[in-house]
Amino acid sequence: MWKNSVQKIHNAVPTVAIIALEYRITCMNYRTLGKTGLKVSEVGYGTWAIANDEGCWSGADLNESLKSLSRYVELGGNFLDTASIYGFSSTNPCQHGSEELIGKFLRQSGKRDKVHIASKIYPKNMKWPAWRAVPISEVFPASHIEHIVNESLRSLNIETLDLMQFHVWQDDFVKEDEWKKTIDRITKAGKVKHWGISINDYQPTNCLRTLDTGLISTIQTIFNIFHQRPTEKLLPYAKEHNIGIIARVPLDEGGLTGNITSATRFNKGEFRADYFTPERLLELDKHVLELEKLIGNEVKTLPELALRFILSHDEVSTVIPGMRKLKNVETNTAVSDAGKLSQELMTELKKQTWERNFYPDVDPSMAPSYLE
Repeated sequence: MWKNSVQKIHNAVPTVAIIALEYRITCMNYRTLGKTGLKVSEVGYGTWAIANDEGCWSGADLNESLKSLSRYVELGGNFLDTASIYGFSSTNPCQHGSEELIGKFLRQSGKRDKVHIASKIYPKNMKWPAWRAVPISEVFPASHIEHIVNESLRSLNIETLDLMQFHVWQDDFVKEDEWKKTIDRITKAGKVKHWGISINDYQPTNCLRTLDTGLISTIQTIFNIFHQRPTEKLLPYAKEHNIGIIARVPLDEGGLTGNITSATRFNKGEFRADYFTPERLLELDKHVLELEKLIGNEVKTLPELALRFILSHDEVSTVIPGMRKLKNVETNTAVSDAGKLSQELMTELKKQTWERNFYPDVDPSMAPSYLE
């Protein structure tokens, strides 16, 4: 409908059409989020950094974050991914910064019915990733699950969550029944519609036995040009069993934006100072240089290349780049209008993998920088 309207405008008044498109009047495409049946914008909104996060993110302007949320919805975006722990502050540990800011946006805009909201339950033992041999009773006891669901509903000022996700996971948790009974009880109470898992970093199959239970509708996984292992087993499983795939870290914490180089220095209090050490930045320069050789007529920027690579996989329901500035919201949402990459370019991108784990927290029972 919109594309036809744009074409009519373009034929009649070319200049006006060009100006309209420059202001990011785009056509957002939607995909089904697995067996939830929810129609979600293929470009979602990752909200980890919108309200800062002690030890992880700094520099957010809360007013601009609010404007960015509003602009995202104006442009057709309807999937907001948050977490109870996002926006953490040790001086106010009961604060849920990201959820509270989203709640403020919903109150001011009156657009609760325009968006699907997904949040996450952080592990009670505060260990990322979930460690092997640690029982689920220490990570997600029933009382903790129920408490965080209630806290999220309060922070967001909503009655029902469209999707609640476990923030870490070990597939051995499937052996226990308490969590299964707990989520069933919460669902029947009308507090959560659907359940998902945000799986451990770089462990894309550490969830398949749990998915076999039929209780989980979505998987959130790291998936980007550098980390393509989800295509081996997870994505085929998702396609066969109708599991919604939410692609996180699509821009490699900024490494695939083109804005981070060996000369980059991070603000005090940002985890990326440890993620991108000087030695790793030198390696990043080399990989980005190879990717920039693929930019041309088909793709104009590195972020566009990174996001369209992910969306060229039909198994992906939505990709959730982190955004807190208006310009990034407009640029990233515009990717939906561009369509899939050519098969030739996809073939070249498959050669650009760079499998590694730069996150500082790893399971001590595994090798450093563990990769599945």
